[in-house]
Amino acid sequence: MLAIFFATLQVQTIYAFQLKYNTQSNSRSSQLYSSTTQTTATEWKPTISSLSDRKSYFREQSEQSSETLGTLGFHHVEFYTGDALMTAKRFELALGIPITCWSSLATGNDVCVTYGLECGVDNSSSDSETEPGEGVRFLITAPLSRAMQSDKKNSDDSNSNKNNGGTGSKVVSTAPNPLPGYDVNAAHEFYSKHGLAVRAVGVEVKDAKSAYEAAVSNGAIGVSEPSIIQDFNEEQNGRVCQMAEVSLYGDVVLRFVSFAATAGSINGDSSNSVSSNHQQPTSILPHLSPYPSYKSTRPTYGLARLDHTVGNVPNLLKTQEYIQKFTGYHPFAEFTPEDIGTVDSGLNSVVLASDNEAVLLPLNEPTEGKRKSQIQTYLEQNEGPGLQHIAIKTNDIFDTISKMRNAEENYGGFELMVRPSDQYYEELPSRLGDKLSADEYKRLEELGILADADEEGVLLQIFTKPLSDRPTLFLEIIQRIGCVLDDDEEEDTNTSRRGKIKERPGCGGFGQGNFRELFKAIEDHEKTLKV
Repeated sequence: MLAIFFATLQVQTIYAFQLKYNTQSNSRSSQLYSSTTQTTATEWKPTISSLSDRKSYFREQSEQSSETLGTLGFHHVEFYTGDALMTAKRFELALGIPITCWSSLATGNDVCVTYGLECGVDNSSSDSETEPGEGVRFLITAPLSRAMQSDKKNSDDSNSNKNNGGTGSKVVSTAPNPLPGYDVNAAHEFYSKHGLAVRAVGVEVKDAKSAYEAAVSNGAIGVSEPSIIQDFNEEQNGRVCQMAEVSLYGDVVLRFVSFAATAGSINGDSSNSVSSNHQQPTSILPHLSPYPSYKSTRPTYGLARLDHTVGNVPNLLKTQEYIQKFTGYHPFAEFTPEDIGTVDSGLNSVVLASDNEAVLLPLNEPTEGKRKSQIQTYLEQNEGPGLQHIAIKTNDIFDTISKMRNAEENYGGFELMVRPSDQYYEELPSRLGDKLSADEYKRLEELGILADADEEGVLLQIFTKPLSDRPTLFLEIIQRIGCVLDDDEEEDTNTSRRGKIKERPGCGGFGQGNFRELFKAIEDHEKTLKV
């Protein structure tokens, strides 16, 4: 999450986007986000001035928290783009996350194209359990022609599994529908405003309908009411998926998804696991069909799960109050410019967490300094609030980054940030001591990976440069070491998994000790851009 402060690279807009442009929702959104211009953060204050006292306080408070959503864990993140094929292929190459499912003109969908990418899930057998939050799942969606939509009439066969391509067409509607509430015009506008950007943070909950009703009753702005995602594929093993959406910040929605087992599902398991052939993963959501070019032998880079998603907003206090009220999530951490240790540019930041702390939602706002805040640069380039970066957890960052660097240098993968200074690595052993071995210190320097620690564990992290033309969206790759939960704690949190090590969420912190080095890298990068 150090990327929480990597805010400098990114940019998007404050254009309260509701997929159906509900008039009431737009009015309420404008009250939350009323400005895209320079924002001076004067209202938000840390709960406790001392950072160390703050950590102890939040740990005590988390045990008293009671959220209202029934959160299980992250499920997926959906990106909107202008060309889904090209974007998905680059993600697949750069991150080692294979395309496993899709919806397009070839599956009978003439509204949009979606590719689903997934890794980190054990698909070795039908008995494989998939814990909520396990795995990395991305949906990449692009709208098709608006002109065609204006002429199209609803056909009787749009919801049936038969020829749907017109006279002489061989198209079979295996995945003909977009997600409920999808609006092709709104999607075009979203991409025009933001470029490649995150549209939805998908969170798995116990019951999407109940989560939506609880959120709206506590002040959330409804975007898409609860509905069943229609399944055109037998490979879903009888799962019923329900979905609903509320506004998170800017044009980003928090998407609730829940899965219920029906008669005929394998062992009554409703989780997102594996199809009957034990080779093709179950589609990420039921509206998608298996990708015909998927190969189970395609190499992956070891990415295991989503750790946190970071949003940049102009007013932290309003956004925190809004999200905290409708989710019941508790403050997990807070950071100020003084904690970061730089006065050139800065930010205020708070991390909100679900009761089980499997979902972490950091929020940043700009502060004034000697130069324009990196967060402000993001807000200008993004034209308002948006999701700045996604932190993805790996269990072997050395192997993951070696493969990502190979993809970058030889095949056009994502560029990684410039490595820290020699002085950084010279001072690192004195800062972390024997928490890392001599060989690990050497490999950190070779690969340009940052390291930090707190009283519980160690955090290893590295950041990509912006993923597209605008200096907005980027990724963080992390490994957390330590904070292993014992059997009693695993049972208490309902996350015990035979043969798997469970670590306390947020172990090793969010890279506070690296903020100065990160901000310097960001500021140096911004000096090369006309921003």
